[in-house]
Amino acid sequence: MSEKYILVIDEGTTGTRALIVAHDSSIKAQSYTEFTQYHPVPDRVEHDAMEIWDKTLDMVKKSFAEAKIEPADIAAIGITNQRATTVVWDRVTGEPITKAIVWQDTRTATFIETIREEWAEKAYGHTGWALAPVYSSLSLWWILENVPGARERAEAGELAFGTIDSWLIYKLTGGKVHAIAASNASVTGSYDLLADEWYKEWLSFLNIPLSLFPEVKDDSGEFGVTDAGLFGVEIPIGSALGDQMAALFGQACLEPGTVKCTHGTGTFLDMNIGPNVAISQNGLNALIAWRMNGVTIYGLEGYAAVTGSAVQWLRDGAELIGESAETEPLATSVEDNGGVYFVPALTGLSAPYWDSFARGMIIGITRGTKRAHLVRATLEGIVYATKDFLETMRKDSGVDITSIKVDGGAARNDFLMQFQADMLDAEVVRPVNPESTSLGAAYLAGLAVGFWKTPEECFAGQKVDRIFKPEMPAEKRDKLYAEWTKAVKRCMGWAK
Repeated sequence: MSEKYILVIDEGTTGTRALIVAHDSSIKAQSYTEFTQYHPVPDRVEHDAMEIWDKTLDMVKKSFAEAKIEPADIAAIGITNQRATTVVWDRVTGEPITKAIVWQDTRTATFIETIREEWAEKAYGHTGWALAPVYSSLSLWWILENVPGARERAEAGELAFGTIDSWLIYKLTGGKVHAIAASNASVTGSYDLLADEWYKEWLSFLNIPLSLFPEVKDDSGEFGVTDAGLFGVEIPIGSALGDQMAALFGQACLEPGTVKCTHGTGTFLDMNIGPNVAISQNGLNALIAWRMNGVTIYGLEGYAAVTGSAVQWLRDGAELIGESAETEPLATSVEDNGGVYFVPALTGLSAPYWDSFARGMIIGITRGTKRAHLVRATLEGIVYATKDFLETMRKDSGVDITSIKVDGGAARNDFLMQFQADMLDAEVVRPVNPESTSLGAAYLAGLAVGFWKTPEECFAGQKVDRIFKPEMPAEKRDKLYAEWTKAVKRCMGWAK
């Protein structure tokens, strides 16, 4: 096995990564590049799916070169992706008919308000997702309503819809396979978790033809093989799953009640709840964590859409920092936040508030406020947002969450991790390798082709880097969180 590897395509919200993973879980090579973020008007976030495809091929070939291996050395490909982003393309040409609508986009917020009374409770009860612009089905509805000729072409069977995994599988297989992983299907707001099929009543209401939709497949299994013209050989695609579910598996959260927290573009807290679906009673999302050998494992999730991208905004928008690594020394250069709170609702608020009309807010600024206070408030805001849905998850699950595994780029920030342990009153466990999302996709692809025989074999090489223990007195924790809650209330409904 030592001469064979797993290729992982990790398609995030801001960039594309290709990794070569060895049997001992070590990463032999990885290549990364950002792609363009389009914001034509304030409520829109778009990607160019062809740019994503082109950069994916570039990164894959670059990773082969860096690892000094040939495509024939790859046992299987695993795909993990930004989840609810919507791509619609021509089935014959393989060309997108418009830019992809990203999961952070809020253009459908006004339409949602007109149907909320009729559909909010019903849709939540079937899909497990609160009615919100993140629904791929709503983005798809918008495309059919607003892109010239789209509805007629959809009804004629000329178009295909998918999330980014579907798009990559279609392109990798030369247009032979139109499929979606079960985990990704469950986050589209189009899938009925109770009936285990596309939510036909909802799609009929939106007047969306079922012919647009991909086949739902196990997250670990057969997704076809790559077109021989791409890499010179046919390589099996062994897994595809949403990034947060991949991280949950990659962190070895295989038992009900285990929890991981991923700090990426957004921050996502996910819990394995086992083989029985349970719709949240408190605004969390219910989803398919993964499906393997026909067995479905479900999860609960809370997320904040803008956390890591708030740091990106500090860099590219406000230009307060030159690079993300500056945030930790700046945050620790001041004793506290100086009374400043940053609610990073740049695209609205998600769980547990679900307010698409909230907007980002910095409050508490005085004459003594420094750049370091603003940076510290940004990092603290990431943790406060996480605490919002952690408390909801504790209520929903009945589990007293005392340990959380963390991953993602921001998990390297010691200040952020210690503040998270303090505010969540739980130990925070950081692995040596924080690329849990990529590893989860690798493991599920490898298991599909026998590269690893059991999950236990996958996790054998994993090691813990550091465990952060809560140190903050409860009184201080409660006071800080109370101030944050006040700030959140003031930013709600701002753009309505």
